[in-house]
Amino acid sequence: MIVYAECEFLIPTAQSLKEKRAVLEGMKIRTKQRYNIALAEIDHQNVWQRTKLSLVTVAASKQAADREMDRALEHLESNPQWQLLDVYREYL
Repeated sequence: MIVYAECEFLIPTAQSLKEKRAVLEGMKIRTKQRYNIALAEIDHQNVWQRTKLSLVTVAASKQAADREMDRALEHLESNPQWQLLDVYREYL
């Protein structure tokens, strides 16, 4: 089972692209290291205070894929430097 998710975040304290990328890159690296997912920024690359991430995981069962995606999304949401605005999930 393949689970695909898009999540959009607001980074209210970012005052430059450099500050945004510092927050974003740290979370991307830690999330990829801890969970069996692929992750990339897919939108708002040139906007200071917003980002849209795409996550994908593959597992033998829907439950295992959902569990891994839920854990990765919880980890991303736990960052106090940003706020989750929206999540979209699709099963392929």
